[in-house]
Amino acid sequence: MLIQNSTPADLNTMLALYDSAIEHQKKVFTKHWQPFDRQMIEREIQEKRQWKMIVDGQVVCIFAITYNDPLIWKEKDKDPAIYLHRIVTHPDHRGKFFVKDIIAWALEFARRNGKKFIRMDTFGDNQKLIDYYVACGFNFLGLTTLGAADNLPKHYSTASLSLFEIPC
Repeated sequence: MLIQNSTPADLNTMLALYDSAIEHQKKVFTKHWQPFDRQMIEREIQEKRQWKMIVDGQVVCIFAITYNDPLIWKEKDKDPAIYLHRIVTHPDHRGKFFVKDIIAWALEFARRNGKKFIRMDTFGDNQKLIDYYVACGFNFLGLTTLGAADNLPKHYSTASLSLFEIPC
């Protein structure tokens, strides 16, 4: 297994994985992501904030990171943290617990970059996903509610979110 930055050559694969994830979300939960803006993904690739996990030469998982998330984390955003977003596993590789591998990678990445926390969020009422993230090692911190946020993907608009954290 290898985790490395995504490149512009990965863009179509990433967009297909996002579309596949949205279709899966529609089948297993009442809420789902909206399609992501291609330019946003391109910008994240350029800023080296999009990552891919490769197993046997195949992209099996993708995720994004950011170093600030003030609309979601409010006052806690002042803490030095890395925020994980949009973890997507290739449909042929679901159930392989890649989140645990991402956590191990993120802990090392955070330590090397002077961060004290790994954080993430998900829809507030997705108990199955909440339980999964806790089983992977995250502390469940509770819920937060957002108002309209023009610079976040549409699915965040007025959403209730569950917040998770792991100290480094």
